[in-house]
Amino acid sequence: MTSIKISASCLPYSVYVRTYFPQSSHRCFFSSPPPSYSSSLQKVPVHEIEAEITPISSPLYNFLPDTENPNKTVALVCSSLKQRNPRGASLKEELSSRVLTSSEISKVLLRCQSDSHAALSFFDWARSINGTSNRLDTLNYCLMVHILAWSRNYSMAMQTLSQLVQLTTTAAKGDSVFTGLIHGTRMCNWSPVVFDMLIRVYVRAGMLKRGFKTFQNVIRMGVSPNVITINILLNALSQANHFSNCWKVYAQMERIGVSPNSCTLNIMIHSLCKSGDVDMVDDFLERMEEEEGLGPDIITYNMLVDSYCKRGRLKDAVYLYYIMYKRGVPPDLITYTSLISGFCKGGNVKDAHQLFLRMIHKGFKPDSISYNTLLHGYCKEGMLHEAKALFHDMIQNGVGPDDFSLQKLLEGYREHGKLISALNLILELPKFGLLISHEIHEYMIVALCADNRPYAAKNILDHISKQGFEPNMVIYRELIVSFCNCNYVDEALCLRDEMVGKKFKLCLDSYRGIINGLCVSSRNLEANSILQEMIDSGLEPDTEICRALITGQCDDKNFDEALFLLIRFAENFQVFDSVCYNKVVCLLGEKGNVGELMEFQEKMMKMGFTPSQLTCKYVVGGLHKAMKFHKH
Repeated sequence: MTSIKISASCLPYSVYVRTYFPQSSHRCFFSSPPPSYSSSLQKVPVHEIEAEITPISSPLYNFLPDTENPNKTVALVCSSLKQRNPRGASLKEELSSRVLTSSEISKVLLRCQSDSHAALSFFDWARSINGTSNRLDTLNYCLMVHILAWSRNYSMAMQTLSQLVQLTTTAAKGDSVFTGLIHGTRMCNWSPVVFDMLIRVYVRAGMLKRGFKTFQNVIRMGVSPNVITINILLNALSQANHFSNCWKVYAQMERIGVSPNSCTLNIMIHSLCKSGDVDMVDDFLERMEEEEGLGPDIITYNMLVDSYCKRGRLKDAVYLYYIMYKRGVPPDLITYTSLISGFCKGGNVKDAHQLFLRMIHKGFKPDSISYNTLLHGYCKEGMLHEAKALFHDMIQNGVGPDDFSLQKLLEGYREHGKLISALNLILELPKFGLLISHEIHEYMIVALCADNRPYAAKNILDHISKQGFEPNMVIYRELIVSFCNCNYVDEALCLRDEMVGKKFKLCLDSYRGIINGLCVSSRNLEANSILQEMIDSGLEPDTEICRALITGQCDDKNFDEALFLLIRFAENFQVFDSVCYNKVVCLLGEKGNVGELMEFQEKMMKMGFTPSQLTCKYVVGGLHKAMKFHKH
């Protein structure tokens, strides 16, 4: 027998008559009983709704067993749920073989709305049946959400609503969630808190556009979200830099009469600071104080001080610092840290140091951010002695230096040519029971390589490798290039063999360094072999590799090999380098063979090489040498 499926979209239009909503403002908090709606003006009796959504029945259904008779399915399920009938389990087994339509699911939920536990039990069971979850429509979910919210089971209502939102990812389906909740208000008891929930769910899921649109729709329908929900939306919009929408929400908030709180104030101040409209802050604060009785707190002042410092407006930041004392809002650790950062960025490290001492005198214990801020300032200004003293002070006060501290210390010492001194400081940390992260070890190795100290870098690598550290591609590349730059090509080749043994693939930089190092050492045959290995690995040589190989052959007066490479790079890799071309011309000109020189020139021009002034100079030099040879 074929099951007739009636979904919400198939229901008569009369079921979805526009719902009446009172125009009064409802400020609902999840922690307090929300205003609810169950009057006869808004809720149609269940039997009337069922009459509208009941599919056409056949008299032949009465000859079927009760569990297979569509006319009796809803009654059987509801009876079992309400009576906690022991037969319920077997009933579910019998019904699991029959497809429940979305209209039948809605009927059961509506009949069980006074018992949210029974309704949720049935809803979960209906979703668990293979294939049935696809037949639960938006209205089924929305009814379940209304029932849970009415019974003040807010956490489960939020969870169910979140599941529905995840199932409706497209724009069209996203609108159906709000519409489904509206339809549900006509069919069962409801609380406006569900619309707060929907806004929160959208924000939590990162769907800000839907959250913003839902907020506007809720306002239009005459229900006011509570201040907590509005703050959640405002904060998300501000964090996402949607400042215009942020102010639209705030304007709506004022219009519908929802009073802002200190959290609202700070979110809007943060938006002004983040968008660069700091000059508008004074007017906004004055208006909030006059109209709402809200004044700036420590969070407000800290945001303003930080914003002024980041924009280089230190005078304004310091002015606020003194105003805080006058207003009875003493600065905290965050205030001091922001000011120290501002002084350091402005090059006033001595003033930053004095403020740091004053902060300690006021009883604040510096944290890693405070220390790092001043440490960075010292290193930036080359005050390495002060940086070292502060570094030791951190350790003594139990504030272990983090990766940021160590990296800034290394950068500062390196810029002033004292990288080894910084390394010695850092490598002493294990003596104090402090660990050095792999990231800092990698940074030290790379810094030493860039400083042309490959052996020191290799020593650190060998040391940490004993502790289980595995070098990555970056470390291998930097070591190989550094060894080659320092003419230690054999060490680079050993690292290359180590990489091959670990199934690592060399990068272009590594191959370039090795080939260049071999050519400088007149090991041209090995360089050619490495070139072929590189090509076989799928990498194409670039201009620098071409120059290294041809220069090596020209230095050894191997004209034929140099010419072969020049033609090969041009034909196979489209490298037409004038430097390589001129080196071959110069080498050929030294032979003094005019015919060979002219033939070479013509051939190269046909291939695409363009002579330069230097080319002409070498050609003229070759002709002059040929004339001298002819005279003799």
